[in-house]
Amino acid sequence: MSLKSIAAQLFAKVIHHKTQKWVANPVVAQQKVFENLIRQAEKTQFGKDHHFSLIKTPEDFAKQVPIRDYEELKPYVDRVVQGEENVLWKGKPIYFAKTSGTTSGAKYIPLTKESMPFHIEAARNAILNYIHETGKADFVNGKMIFLQGSPILEEKNGIQFGRLSGIVAHFVPNYLQKNRLPSWETNCIEDWETKVDAIVEETIREDMAVISGIPSWVQMYFEKLQQKGGKPVGDLFNNFNLFIYGGVNYEPYRAKFENLIGRKVDAIELFPASEGFFAYQDSQKEKGMLLLLNSGIFYEFVKSEEFFTPNPRRYTIGEVELNVNYVLIISTNSGLWAYNIGDTVQFTSLKPYRVIVSGRIKHYISAFGEHVIGKEVEHALQEAMNGTTIQVNEFTVAPQIAPETGLPYHEWFIEFENEPNNLEEFALAIDGAMRKQNVYYDDLIVGKVLKTLKITKVSKNGFQEYMKSIGKLGGQNKLPRLANDRKIADLLERK
Repeated sequence: MSLKSIAAQLFAKVIHHKTQKWVANPVVAQQKVFENLIRQAEKTQFGKDHHFSLIKTPEDFAKQVPIRDYEELKPYVDRVVQGEENVLWKGKPIYFAKTSGTTSGAKYIPLTKESMPFHIEAARNAILNYIHETGKADFVNGKMIFLQGSPILEEKNGIQFGRLSGIVAHFVPNYLQKNRLPSWETNCIEDWETKVDAIVEETIREDMAVISGIPSWVQMYFEKLQQKGGKPVGDLFNNFNLFIYGGVNYEPYRAKFENLIGRKVDAIELFPASEGFFAYQDSQKEKGMLLLLNSGIFYEFVKSEEFFTPNPRRYTIGEVELNVNYVLIISTNSGLWAYNIGDTVQFTSLKPYRVIVSGRIKHYISAFGEHVIGKEVEHALQEAMNGTTIQVNEFTVAPQIAPETGLPYHEWFIEFENEPNNLEEFALAIDGAMRKQNVYYDDLIVGKVLKTLKITKVSKNGFQEYMKSIGKLGGQNKLPRLANDRKIADLLERK
């Protein structure tokens, strides 16, 4: 074992011990975060407008500060973007993470000197936790690649802005720089397809040990590697044994990845966003990701079925239950307050607090009252594929409310790598798995309100072409697993 590996194991032990202190006292850790946030923001414009000086408890906070999404917080954010100080957080942010908006165009998420270190530490600690749990540290001697956005930053009123992954690239520690790929020049390429081709050229003869990125875009990289190298990725990179991912559920991609790699590799799931780094997988044996309760973020949770009712109850960490679908609400040391990031989570463990991302509060199907969420469609597809040679590259689901004939149904758009021999039997298997999970969906099938789902095949690279057509190919962009309308479906049908 090299000195670098030994040092990594020692550092991992230190970080694990430090983490266990707040893991053992989760409610206390969150209360300290809450009190610190309120105290530091008391004299900001937002703090004055919402009477932070009178807030002593989370209950006080819930009464004074309504839940907002970006559109509702935008008047405050706009003032920060214009260069005004002490609006949402003390002083000015050091960066803006620029993301794609919906009705407002680009979104600018502030990153402060207090919040930025937690983005870096969480990613580092996820890897160190893996080292501590498994004892595997040799990968630190190999090359590492992080498929990410361009690190080129622009400036607005004295504050730099860019994609979060590009901003984070500026914080890679010196001891990792020699091992890190791609080169700065390649990382700066904006066009995603050109960038991936350049990354393949730079990495195909290197000793790649760790590969990280959103699965759908790593898949594109692996396919190009295999095409150029003529053999599985695992044969090109003999020491590749750790895949780090986030953004989407890995399970629908797992079979395809193992086929591309040629063997199984360990994986670490992360839950990062421009708004904060919320969780990472802390166990190779247990389901879910460790919710980071000591990282400058105060969490509240609203039950999904209550979210759109007036004044839904907001639960704190000590009040949550297992297997309940919650909308995640955050308040952070970057100045986001009672902020709805749009993700829904379920707790898989309460000691420690572990979560899975179950979907998006805006990405669901309930055209007939079925309340179908992302976790359910992903699980149903996985169950139908188990024990078969079927492989799926990508998929999305939409309701067909007004078919030309017969009852309405859910339409599944699937791009297959290995197709089923019988598409109708595969559709029935998915449908059966859906009915077992979702009683509302089952009732609609039994009551002949809906008929069995229909699968529409999408041509090879059809989803990539769709993402390219809307300007969201690559980077941190993700295809919605499901929608309550047919905006995506209608575009896919034209391809």
